[in-house]
Amino acid sequence: MIMIFDTIGYAQTAYKTINDMPIQGVGIADNLAQIVIDKSLQPGLQDLAEFSHIYVIFHLHKMSEPALTVIPFLDTKPHGIFATRSPKRPNPIGLSIAEIDHIEDNIIYVKDIDLLDGTPILDIKPYIQAFDNIKNTRDGWYEQGMDPKKTRSDGRFK
Repeated sequence: MIMIFDTIGYAQTAYKTINDMPIQGVGIADNLAQIVIDKSLQPGLQDLAEFSHIYVIFHLHKMSEPALTVIPFLDTKPHGIFATRSPKRPNPIGLSIAEIDHIEDNIIYVKDIDLLDGTPILDIKPYIQAFDNIKNTRDGWYEQGMDPKKTRSDGRFK
């Protein structure tokens, strides 16, 4: 089945290449970026500034071929693609959480984003703590303890 999505905007960030960009956003990226929403969709931003964080759903537009097993940034062993957050997905869709700094017109200024400059944005959804903060979860292989704050993107997912 083929699906077609229209982008709702794009990211403006300091990251021009994948090398040395943060591998996750919240608490790691330490930046201020812009999510520029198409002006025709600006009415959809009404009341969004009342939330502290958003989910940003985007197209991983710089990915090459997908892979079903990868060695993720925070491990040295291969894992199935669906057990990782690797960008080499069969459907190159990404998901990040970002803190809203402020909104001006059709631009959402966000902190802690891990997107390349020009990344096409597919959707924005509010982060709602009552729904999205699930207690007593398991983090699989990630529990080995590698520090995402000290690990940066490299060339493995070009």
